[in-house]
Parts: sequence; C-alpha cells; structure tokens
Amino acid sequence: QVQLVESGGGLVQAGGSLRLSCAASGRTFMNYMGWFRQAPAKEREFVATINWHSGSTYYADSVKGRFTISRDNAKNTVYLQMNSLKPEDTAVYYCAASRRVGVPLKSYDMEYWGKGTQVTVSS
Repeated sequence: QVQLVESGGGLVQAGGSLRLSCAASGRTFMNYMGWFRQAPAKEREFVATINWHSGSTYYADSVKGRFTISRDNAKNTVYLQMNSLKPEDTAVYYCAASRRVGVPLKSYDMEYWGKGTQVTVSS
C-alpha cells in the first residue's frame, strides 16, 4: 500500500501563487505521481503528472505554462507549483500515484489517492 498526504492548499487572490506538496510513504515504488482536481458539481479532472524515474511531465492544457510539477525522489515527494492562479482553478486538489506503465491522464489510471487539499482563488 501507498499512503499519500497533501499539504499547501489555501486561499489566494487571483494572480497569486501556491505550492502543493504530496509526501508518499509505504510501498513507494511507483511509475507516476500526479495531481487531479475536482470543483463543486464537476468531475475530477487531470492537472499534471510526472514520471518518477525519467522526470517527464505532462499537463492539462488549462494549466500549461502556469503550473509546474516536480519531484524529490529522496523525499518521496511531488510538488505542484501553481502561478498566475485564476478563480476557475478553485477546487480540491488530489495527489495520486500509479505503478502502471502508460501515462495516467484519467482518474481510473491512478491506483492510490490522497485525501485532497482545498485551493480557493478569489477574484
């Protein structure tokens, strides 16, 4: 089993920045870690993912150029740096992990989930 714990959410004004962290523990062998988000009354959507070994990154079009995903292998931690935040970025952000080989772009591609952290962007 893999346990994922997110931190770093909060309230920020439009145009501001936040950095989310996700620490993994347990059986931490994985191929991908990533971030998804879910706004009220909306489905959970892909935000970004990173290959744990190569460092290759993938982003949703809506966050490309504003968000950066990175990882610290020694700390088993993945980060999401969010800049130029917009009110439409408001959501609960979930950290997720997968041992699968293919790039996980859908919720069902991920095997392990954190409990989520709230990000609220005010206009």
